[in-house]
Amino acid sequence: MQGTGPGQKALETPRAAGLAGVVFAVLLAAAIVLVRLGIPEGAGAVTAQGFTDAGRRDAVGWALDLVPFAGIFFLWFLGAVRAHVGEVEDRFLATVLLGSGLVFTATMFGAAAAAAAVLAVGHPAGATPDLAAWDFGRHFAYTLLTGYAMRMAAVFVSSLSVIGHRLGVLPRWLTVLGFLTAVTLLFVSSNVPWAELVFPAWSLVLSLHILASRRARSRTTPAA
Repeated sequence: MQGTGPGQKALETPRAAGLAGVVFAVLLAAAIVLVRLGIPEGAGAVTAQGFTDAGRRDAVGWALDLVPFAGIFFLWFLGAVRAHVGEVEDRFLATVLLGSGLVFTATMFGAAAAAAAVLAVGHPAGATPDLAAWDFGRHFAYTLLTGYAMRMAAVFVSSLSVIGHRLGVLPRWLTVLGFLTAVTLLFVSSNVPWAELVFPAWSLVLSLHILASRRARSRTTPAA
């Protein structure tokens, strides 16, 4: 019975990290796509009058329903990834990793709340939103998402990549991919629409790697 105690729970942690990361990546990517389709910016930006379209309102509404669950799974992903790294992690980088992950979650929720405000401006359905409120809400939501949330995601990705490189828990190609992702989120996402999708894509790749690593270890570990 002792063989199924704390040691077995530790072995289950990487699998939980991978599964939570996969779900988070899918939910966040879906939410970003729906928001981009419902409230585009740039040359394809939707005017206040154009947002009376029921399809666009529904897209934003579905995205807002996904964001809380994406945040929940990200927190599980964050905790399980730290457990996967182990107790030998650098305390400074681990603090940066944890802090940036928490700030990212809070900022993502703030962006969702701002998008919800944009949606509420058009209530009841078919009414034309007030132009000033529409512009403020739309720009505020995108500023929180691309200007702040994605930059906190960049800190999260870069700190985890450094930890993974120093401890050897991540392969070289994945750390390089992490640094490229961080640079994209820091300098590109606020100016290039859809660039923020690199974060859920990186999270998906990392999660699949964790799942594959755990499966490989379980094959080489003798049964108790």
